[in-house]
Amino acid sequence: MLYKIKRRIFQIIELDNPGDTYSKTFKICIITLIFLSILVVIISTVEEIYQPYKTWLDNFELISVIIFTIEYILRVWSSNVAPGYKHPIWGRIRFIIKPLAIIDLIAILPFYLPLFWPNLIFTRSFRLFRIFRLFKISRYSDTVKLFGKVIKSKQEEIVITLFIALVLLVTSASLIYFAEHEAQPDDFPHIPAAMWWGIITLTTVGYGDVYPITPLGRFLGAIAALVGVGIFALPAGIVASGFTEEIEKKRASNQNKKSIICPHCGQKIDEE
Repeated sequence: MLYKIKRRIFQIIELDNPGDTYSKTFKICIITLIFLSILVVIISTVEEIYQPYKTWLDNFELISVIIFTIEYILRVWSSNVAPGYKHPIWGRIRFIIKPLAIIDLIAILPFYLPLFWPNLIFTRSFRLFRIFRLFKISRYSDTVKLFGKVIKSKQEEIVITLFIALVLLVTSASLIYFAEHEAQPDDFPHIPAAMWWGIITLTTVGYGDVYPITPLGRFLGAIAALVGVGIFALPAGIVASGFTEEIEKKRASNQNKKSIICPHCGQKIDEE
């Protein structure tokens, strides 16, 4: 009896079954609560709004944390229903260290830390981690899941591109340091400081807080900006092509589901 209850809870909160009304209702409720709790976190930083409604907002935060805590406990408790987590202890530990389970834990930790360690210096700053609740959406959003598949399928190309960008960053920062250090020792005191200039130049952001004034420095800056346009556009192109491939796969899969097989020739027959 207890196992049946555990399995049913696991099906509702962990499995994405469109035909399960309870699972669908749970998914909608959690997503709504996530967005509302994030809205409360944002509003809480506006003193003019937070102070008049402090009691209401704090109570909503408390209710949200209680619900998220119950959800987390139920997920961990029912996790050993899944094939890869059968062991009552080690199975649950493997489940807890999953990325999504870690996000679930981070979403509620900021509330409990001050209760146990009220004198910690970084406790108030740690409350900012409540914003990680937004990442809980990745468990329920098909769009986020698709984005994860794209990153995973294109990870080799993305890593290569980022490595090239890192090489260019270090090279441009080193060159601009030797070109500008004597003329601007305060703005370019060392290569790590010059990397800030390299980042805003290669990404073509150009804040204008630091910039080269020597002829050589300006020449290097122009080259870095031109190269940066191409290099930092590559990841966007790679991700875009990945999205196209995944969408085409999804369309092909849906098309195959709509097809029937002829019992005589074995060929697919598309339903009209």
